[in-house]
Amino acid sequence: MASTLSDRLSRLVKQMRGQARITENNVQDMLREVRMALLEADVALPVVRDFIARVKERALGQEVVGSLSPGQALVGVVHKELAATMGEGVSDLNLAAQPPAVILMAGLQGAGKTTTTAKLARHLIQSRKKKVLTVSADVYRPAAIEQLKTVTKAAGAEWFPSQPSDKPLDIARAALDHARRHYFDVLIVDTAGRLAIDEALMAEIRELHATLKPVETLFVVDAMQGQDAINTAKAFKDALPLTGIVLTKLDGDSRGGAALSVRTVTGAPIKFAGVSEKIDGLEVFDAQRHAGRVLGMGDIVALVEEVQKGVDMAAAQKLADKVKSGDGFDLNDFLSQISQMKKMGGLSGLMDKLPSHLAAKAGQADMDRAEREVRRMEGIINAMTPLERRKPELLKASRKRRIAAGAGVQVQEVNRLLNQFEQMQGMMKKMKGGGLMKMMKRMGGMKGLPGMGR
Repeated sequence: MASTLSDRLSRLVKQMRGQARITENNVQDMLREVRMALLEADVALPVVRDFIARVKERALGQEVVGSLSPGQALVGVVHKELAATMGEGVSDLNLAAQPPAVILMAGLQGAGKTTTTAKLARHLIQSRKKKVLTVSADVYRPAAIEQLKTVTKAAGAEWFPSQPSDKPLDIARAALDHARRHYFDVLIVDTAGRLAIDEALMAEIRELHATLKPVETLFVVDAMQGQDAINTAKAFKDALPLTGIVLTKLDGDSRGGAALSVRTVTGAPIKFAGVSEKIDGLEVFDAQRHAGRVLGMGDIVALVEEVQKGVDMAAAQKLADKVKSGDGFDLNDFLSQISQMKKMGGLSGLMDKLPSHLAAKAGQADMDRAEREVRRMEGIINAMTPLERRKPELLKASRKRRIAAGAGVQVQEVNRLLNQFEQMQGMMKKMKGGGLMKMMKRMGGMKGLPGMGR
């Protein structure tokens, strides 16, 4: 949906240049483009009709504000209504309950419930400092319990064992008892993926809900499902009092109609979005920011957050102190800089958050090439001995041949990396007088970081 809607609207903004007012005619043109983009994005027809009616009502007769052209003013109206359709602002989890607060995960098979359970555990540990226990009540899919065990470990949470021979209700009761006795703040219950038409499984999840009395019942839905998501959402809404939605696979979503439709059909707010396969690839959903992404405005806020999260300020300070004291910048430091960038989701992860007109300038092919180059550089440095990394001046012809063979590259690649390293080393020498930390501060206005920008 993002690219289609963005392309259509940017074409229209160009066409409408020079027009002084928003008129019935240019609103109709704009709405036709928006309607087509939404239908192509698999947004449900009733949702599209309602959305178009609201945009038309707000846009007609609106004077052009300041230096805005009619096209830009209309994009502003569409942006506000998109955000309103997906839910105003941010809706986080409500954990105000006698511990443990129970979160019940519901959704279709293949929507990504199990990995989302672990990602949510990770989010609660890192952002809310909670002690989290997960349990699988999915006794129908042989690998489900083991899968949850593995991803829970990666998330840093604790896992409660269950067996495929157990009854889901017995598993849930035992996990709740364990969570109470061991003072867990949150218990997340992963349920079996079910088809909306499977009445026996829907009855089972209703029973689980009645027994556990969860504070949050989250409906996990694949953002790429389109119209199917609507039918499923209706069935789950009828069966359970849903408190929120988690949209998964938003990173691979070219249509994205589910984000608009599911919110409207269930009346429940979208609370989280899965934005990558990594264990920390779950974002608190912000309707304003997502509407901006859909319209090709990018998500600069997320970009700054990514940089702040990825830049290890303690490591940066250590490097600054090292350079300041006159110790040289070596290949270990160079490797550390490369891994910092990888922590920020790599180049393509950062590019996704830029406005579309900027991202377009650096095509996907360039990004892929740059990502490969970063991996190659890491491989070359990792093929060196600790002494060679500390003292790059030791790297003469025979050592370079050995490193190239170890990294599976040509000797020219090793030379190229050393040239890049020397350029950075030269830059670091110029920053001896504390310039490195000044540069780090400028990188994001980093006011939210300890000791920064005050």
